[in-house]
Amino acid sequence: MKYLAGYIAAAVFGSLTWVLMQFGDRFSILIDMVYPYVIRTAQDYLAKWTGSVDFCLWQVLAMALLVIVLATVVLMIVLKWNPIQWFGWVLAVGSFLFLLHTAFFGLNYNAGTLADDMRLEVSRYTLDELSEATTYYRDKANALADQVSRDGQGNVSFASFEDLAKQAPDGFHTLTYDRYYPIFAGSAEPVKKLGWEDLCTSLGITGMTMGLTGEAAVNPQIPQVILPYTMCREMAHRMCIATERDANFAAFLSGSVNSSLEFQYSSYFMAFRYCYTALSSLKHEAAAASAAQIGAGIGENLKRDLDTLDLFYKKGHSALADSIYHTYLRISGDPTGVNPGNEICNLLVNWHIQQVVLPSIAVTETPFDPYDEAQVDLSGIVNARQ
Repeated sequence: MKYLAGYIAAAVFGSLTWVLMQFGDRFSILIDMVYPYVIRTAQDYLAKWTGSVDFCLWQVLAMALLVIVLATVVLMIVLKWNPIQWFGWVLAVGSFLFLLHTAFFGLNYNAGTLADDMRLEVSRYTLDELSEATTYYRDKANALADQVSRDGQGNVSFASFEDLAKQAPDGFHTLTYDRYYPIFAGSAEPVKKLGWEDLCTSLGITGMTMGLTGEAAVNPQIPQVILPYTMCREMAHRMCIATERDANFAAFLSGSVNSSLEFQYSSYFMAFRYCYTALSSLKHEAAAASAAQIGAGIGENLKRDLDTLDLFYKKGHSALADSIYHTYLRISGDPTGVNPGNEICNLLVNWHIQQVVLPSIAVTETPFDPYDEAQVDLSGIVNARQ
């Protein structure tokens, strides 16, 4: 029986995690009303506490845990412990940590969508609407691409990681206090540099947020053009905007209203990339023709930055890492998984329609004047012209 103690503990922790997930799924409205606001406050306190050091505390703890596991392996060999019993306790520790993660962050996946929180109506878009939105984002990205600083080779030359991290909260502050979206009133602590950057780059990891420590971190080796956008995305995760779709959309919104040109360009750059990729993936002649026409209008600087990002993703990619993260997201309740491109495009197109197109065609009504002959027929009315 003693050999099964670890497995029993793991089963208990796993069962509690399953119960929490089922509760979150069944009572998602209740979760949305309370949970994100409580956890957002906790994340703020954790971020301030862990912000006292400039490295990711969770990575240090992970290394310490790995050392302990390796030490127990040595002891198991030397002292001839039962390996089945040893594995049971390792499994129990892993199950307990996932239970903590689910309780203190994971249920955010069951909260309402960002579109609902912002009162953004989301519906299926037409090819014309997608083409118009893609053109809009291309033109914004083209203009900003020519305004940001570049080096002698024409590559973007942004401010240092630390300076960008300090600037990142500016957009969220604007969304919260000027645009009146309280969903963005989360921690404004700067993001950190993600450790083990060589490994992260080889796996195609651009950023990571750890809910148990309140740390939002970004891989410093990613192309500079997406560095500001990625910072905003990881900050959005820490604000309990859990799904990849919503966190990426929040990153666009935040960057687009940031006072820094670097953040504005990074956001419109990614918005264009998402929409252009979605348009190019459609398999019919009208879409292909539209994509070709829009692609012909891509400026030299914008094209250079797109090529740089594509090269980064080609060099750094791991199907295994993607599969593991995709599985985690699906289990946690993120329906889009690790590749939410079309879902993000849907939000971007609908945002363009409601925030750009509709206001531009709004008709200004002329105030009614009963003595205006253009509005009222005054013929036959005595003394009407006096």
